Amino acid sequence: MEAATGTGSEAGFRARLRQRFRKWVNRRIPPSRSVTLDQKRLFIFPSGVGFFFVLCLFVMLLAAINFQNNLSYGLTFLLATLFVLAVLHTFANLSGLHIQAVRARPAFPGQQTEFELQVSRVKQREHFAVYFRFAEGSSARLNLVTEDSGRITLLAPVEKRGWHNPGRLRIESTYPLGLVRCWTWIDLDLHALVYPRPLASAELPGLATDQPDGAAIPVPGSDDFYGFRDYRAGDSLRQIYWKGLARGDKVQTKQYTAYADRSVWLDWEMFPGLAQEQRLSHLCFWALEFDRQGQEYGLRLPDQSIVPDVGERHREQVLQALALYGIDR
Repeated sequence: MEAATGTGSEAGFRARLRQRFRKWVNRRIPPSRSVTLDQKRLFIFPSGVGFFFVLCLFVMLLAAINFQNNLSYGLTFLLATLFVLAVLHTFANLSGLHIQAVRARPAFPGQQTEFELQVSRVKQREHFAVYFRFAEGSSARLNLVTEDSGRITLLAPVEKRGWHNPGRLRIESTYPLGLVRCWTWIDLDLHALVYPRPLASAELPGLATDQPDGAAIPVPGSDDFYGFRDYRAGDSLRQIYWKGLARGDKVQTKQYTAYADRSVWLDWEMFPGLAQEQRLSHLCFWALEFDRQGQEYGLRLPDQSIVPDVGERHREQVLQALALYGIDR
């Protein structure tokens, strides 16, 4: 029990420490769509190799002092100077980089979304082996030698619908000697939209109709002539085909038609009894299905309505409405 209490206290202490550190980082590097790395935003510390190097220097210094050997002194101070130069060059390798958020690609739960960044150099300085990585996701490596800018794409998994924030972006480099590690965490205020997970259903409730798309439907008063049929009692005298009657033909009535324009409405009430996420998933599936077929469709949610339309822009509008339904924006 005491051990468990001790472990809990230690975990709580670490959590408080991390929370304080995050607050300190948020004050020092606030969220921004573009960031230029400078002294305020960069941190530098010896790497594992660097710590071993420093330990060796300390041992060499003790040996030089013990034996009063000038050659040992010289070699120790020469290597110490090399370490200092490594610190300066590693810092300069990141300093002056300008990182800008370009776009975040929407995705479905279980997929990986793409975050595209633009990296450019402010000064005419070469940058080598710079690594970029979110806390969860892929990493990318970039060199800026002859080009002034370059683009990188990072992948991050998404799970829940709504806005996905990948967190702070870690940028680091150990170039040129690997003795020290220079890094930073920047927040590019990136948010990727996560759509509902599409959930197939056998058919769309309430969509049944006896008229196919574009079918001709007799509509009295329409201007589009469709054909003739035999006269029926009650037909308007204006629709009787008088020329044919004058030639001795039987009495016929002219028909005018309009063409059915079946626009599908994806309605929230089509799936009564289902939970919110299931309804959104079914609506998402049918929106994608009608978009694939090139069929006009609209969306009705309890808080908004999108008129029927087709095309990529309309699809994105519908999917965004489904993704953000019930979520504070």
